[in-house]
Amino acid sequence: MDNGGFFPETDDYQDQAWFLMQSMVVLGTDAVGVSEKELRYGRAFLLANAKQSRLPLVCANLIDKTTNKTLVAPYVLKKVGNVTVGIFGLTSDKADLGPARDSVAVDDPTVAGRRVIAEMRKKGASVIVLLSQLGKIESEDYVTAVDSIDVVICGRAVPLLQKGRMVKNTIACYGGEQGQYLGRTIVNLDAHGRMVTADNETALLGPEVGERADILALVKSFEDSFNDKLRKREKEKALQDEAKRASGASGASGPTDQAQDHYVGGDICQRCHKAEYDQWKTTKHAQAWQTLVDAKKDANADCIGCHVAGYKKPGGFQTGEDAARLGNVQCENCHGMGTLHDASVAATKKLTAETCQKCHTSNTSPTFDFSVYEPHILHHVPANMPPLPKSQARERMLGTGK
Repeated sequence: MDNGGFFPETDDYQDQAWFLMQSMVVLGTDAVGVSEKELRYGRAFLLANAKQSRLPLVCANLIDKTTNKTLVAPYVLKKVGNVTVGIFGLTSDKADLGPARDSVAVDDPTVAGRRVIAEMRKKGASVIVLLSQLGKIESEDYVTAVDSIDVVICGRAVPLLQKGRMVKNTIACYGGEQGQYLGRTIVNLDAHGRMVTADNETALLGPEVGERADILALVKSFEDSFNDKLRKREKEKALQDEAKRASGASGASGPTDQAQDHYVGGDICQRCHKAEYDQWKTTKHAQAWQTLVDAKKDANADCIGCHVAGYKKPGGFQTGEDAARLGNVQCENCHGMGTLHDASVAATKKLTAETCQKCHTSNTSPTFDFSVYEPHILHHVPANMPPLPKSQARERMLGTGK
């Protein structure tokens, strides 16, 4: 099951929406919840792609104003051995439906939930699972107030908790965001197929988890072609901006006003800090842009910011054309914008873990340890430098925003 909230958050990445829907079908997903994110491209887009992919979307309280029926199936019934499992979805009545607000409405979750639970029980469901897009506290309050829910998978800005917990008679699961964790819930049943006890555990899908060859090939093929599409779009925009500047038209993004503070690039820094620059060239930071090029993610905005200097900031990296000057994790990533550098400062600014953790997050570098990483970037390399953990040899590169 997937709890929803998987559509990308920007228009440029719309292609990823249908790709993720099709991929979940290939994975054999039995039910997928719906949040306001899945409506960010409008009602018609969601329904057309759901029909084409045959992805089993479920939501009991999203109402299609054109039919006065639920926008997607309110629930699905899944036979597991001799047990019938009923899975339904709910989205928040506080959700902003964006471009779908004129064609889609949200019913009261309590009324809708009680109605479909009764229907599922009548059709033989002995185990009930809720894919909740209500939020952490709201989901917990919901299963406290509404009986007969055995499992709730909490979504909508929900933190990661590696162990689920019982809320009244319901096991609550908290899988975090971006689809980087997999939760497993074990439900123990009595002779009548009703839940007696349950346990939930969530695990990080890290490098040690094996790949499915067919899915890996599918993802790689999509990402490569999508990256090429983004790169082509970027070049077309650059040409349009250049034409606008040449004609004096407004709306073109031009060069940075040199009167304002801006990024300058490592080539400027090395004029005074040649030894430090030469040492930096020996580090993996100096290869950061090439890793994106090799992985065909050099047009992916979710990845670029941590592989270049000053992404989308004054004087910083704007497009792939800036890679020669501002590609890689450079001096200004750690020491700050070049024009703010005070050459008269006597004390050296000490690098802190917080600086590194802007990019080395719990998602991208699950085993990041500042004390282990720091010696590998110090300009004076310690004699007994500890090796990097093997698990970091393949740090996760985020591309879907899921």
